[in-house]
Amino acid sequence: MNTPIFGTPRGGRGASSGPLRGAGVILSISALALTACSNGDNGSAANGDDAAPQNLVVGTSSDVDNLLPWTATHFHSVRVLQNIYGTLTELDEELNVVPGLAEDWEVSEDALTVTFTLREDVTFHDGSDLTADDVVASYEAIMDEETAAVSATYLAAVDSVEATDTHEVTLTLSSPDGALPSKLALGSTAILPADADLDTISNEPNGTGPFALESHEANEALTLAANPDYWDGEPALDSVEFRVIPDENAIVSALQAGNVHLAAFDDPVLVDTIGGDIEIHETPQLSYQVLQFNGYTEPLDDVDVRLAIACTVDRYEVLESAAMGAGEVTGPITSPAYLSDPDNRPCPEPDLDRAQQHLADAGYADGLTLSMIVMGDGYPSTAVAQAENIQAQLDQIGITVQIEALESGSYVDRWMEADFELALALNGGQPDPDVMYGRYFISDGNLNQVAGYSSETLDELFAQGLEETEEDSRREIYDQVSAELEEEAVWVWLFAPYEYTALAEGVTGYTPMANGSMKSLRDTSLEQ
Repeated sequence: MNTPIFGTPRGGRGASSGPLRGAGVILSISALALTACSNGDNGSAANGDDAAPQNLVVGTSSDVDNLLPWTATHFHSVRVLQNIYGTLTELDEELNVVPGLAEDWEVSEDALTVTFTLREDVTFHDGSDLTADDVVASYEAIMDEETAAVSATYLAAVDSVEATDTHEVTLTLSSPDGALPSKLALGSTAILPADADLDTISNEPNGTGPFALESHEANEALTLAANPDYWDGEPALDSVEFRVIPDENAIVSALQAGNVHLAAFDDPVLVDTIGGDIEIHETPQLSYQVLQFNGYTEPLDDVDVRLAIACTVDRYEVLESAAMGAGEVTGPITSPAYLSDPDNRPCPEPDLDRAQQHLADAGYADGLTLSMIVMGDGYPSTAVAQAENIQAQLDQIGITVQIEALESGSYVDRWMEADFELALALNGGQPDPDVMYGRYFISDGNLNQVAGYSSETLDELFAQGLEETEEDSRREIYDQVSAELEEEAVWVWLFAPYEYTALAEGVTGYTPMANGSMKSLRDTSLEQ
């Protein structure tokens, strides 16, 4: 029987969406000086032609950098791949765990065995049937260190994966994992064919999702075609083109001209210029902007150096002046049910005297110099401005910051290799805090080197969080996790951003989500 944390699998696609910290608010935008031109070439026939192809164009400032879901970390890549591949479970618009490729699952009384029943009507894009063997091969590959899967830690409690029938998979666990269904809903645990060659599939994806890759011209456009055999019904859209337009002002112009139908922004000032009949949705995100420290290297291995930085950085100033107020100041955990109090930290407000004392205690009374990597292109558009704001603030206590603004691909490579002292990062949040942070802060987590910090205390707390099935007790455990991260100044959490989704007239059925997913493209229609 299911434990309280696993819950009962609910519904399928199409569940109603409710508010999450203000998510889904529609803002009315007045028509300004910029006027929409007539519709451009969008591949559709005249309005009113029911047979006209529905070819949606999404404007994006950067291209995908990886088409293998197990190793993709770039936000845009993840969004695209979620529409190509399927997972055993999914998150609905309210971030509840619901059935995906698995139509049901059962958990043993000791919570050490989880059995998934697969749908029998699922095929990969190449026409081959999904079976339990594909799930076994996928999870074993994710757990294999040579794959370098970013989700390897999600399966850390899995001792074995067995195909117990053609459409039945049994996972045997070494210890209970109450977050397992949430982990299996993420694109980084996507199911690939058992015989997939990773070198080939990195260029020619073969998933079970609502869309299949049609074409990809690097740094120009990536086009997905509707999968007519999708298990949950063929999408209304015939295709989705992700058109790369590096300048966000140019994306706005394309929206106004009718050449782009959907785009996401993080700059409210830019959004205010859109005007016309464009519908704008403001959605608070679970992702978070953070100043990361590489605490495994000097001088950031000294907690006094980290505390000096944490006691100097004014998060509200970064949010208001550099990010135009588009977000909410946050603590470590943005999961709604486990939300951290942003004031529960050693210095809730900047305290320069205390910061300088911490520097002196660390032996740097005369200051020091650090380097910071930041993504210089793509999303978020305000990243460099945030880095420059932090640079100016730290200069007040004698810390000189040298900023390296990198192209998105180079940034991801450096970040994954922990090749930095400081990194301004936009990291994805999740509904479950173990899913959000287990792979970072458990000592043997597969992203622990990137996190730059581990401790026996955190290892024990995360282990307790997985085994606990009572919600109030889990919340207490993750409050302790949050406190440890703040008291040790592991990173400086800045704010959870807002995302502004612009929908052109005629776009219906698209629901922006708090985790940044674009999965509702499968429910979207385009009326011309």
